[in-house]
Amino acid sequence: MELAEPLGRMLAAIGVHLLTGGGRGVMESVSRAFHDAFPRAGSVIGVIPGSVDPEFTYAVRPGYPNAHVEIVIRTHLPLSGEQGTDAMSRNHINVLSADAVIALPGGPGTVSEAQLAVRYRQPILLFGPPAAFDAFPPAVERTEDLSRVTDAVTSWIGPLSARG
Repeated sequence: MELAEPLGRMLAAIGVHLLTGGGRGVMESVSRAFHDAFPRAGSVIGVIPGSVDPEFTYAVRPGYPNAHVEIVIRTHLPLSGEQGTDAMSRNHINVLSADAVIALPGGPGTVSEAQLAVRYRQPILLFGPPAAFDAFPPAVERTEDLSRVTDAVTSWIGPLSARG
C-alpha cells in the first residue's frame, strides 16, 4: 500500500488515465490516491469481472467496482488470479487497453497481467522491492524508484495533453 499511494498521485500529476481491475486492496489504494489528487486530467477506469448465466442475467463480482472508479467497464469475464491468462479473464482487456503497465507487488492475478504484457509486447515496469517480484517474468525491468516510473511512463506515452 505504501507504493500504491505515491504511484496514484504521480500518475494523476503527469496527466494520464488510470486503468485497474477496479477491485479492493492495491487497486483501491492507487485508485483513491489518483482520484483524490488535485489537479488531475485523467479518469479512474475499472475493468470489472462478472458473469452471465444462461438467461443472460449479469452478475458483477462482489466488491467491484471500488468507490473511486469513475468509468466502469463491465465484462462477462469471470476468471482471474491463477487463471488470469485464460481467455475468459478480463486481464487481456486490462493489458491491451493500457498504453503502459505498471505492476505493484501482487499475487497470481498481477503475475498473469505481467505475463500478458510481455506476451502482447506492452511496455511494462515492476514497481517495488525486487524480492516481491520473484514469480514475475524475469526479463521485465524492476525498480523501487518512483522517478524511474515517472520517466518510463512519460517516455512511453506522454501526458494526455500531448496526445489530444
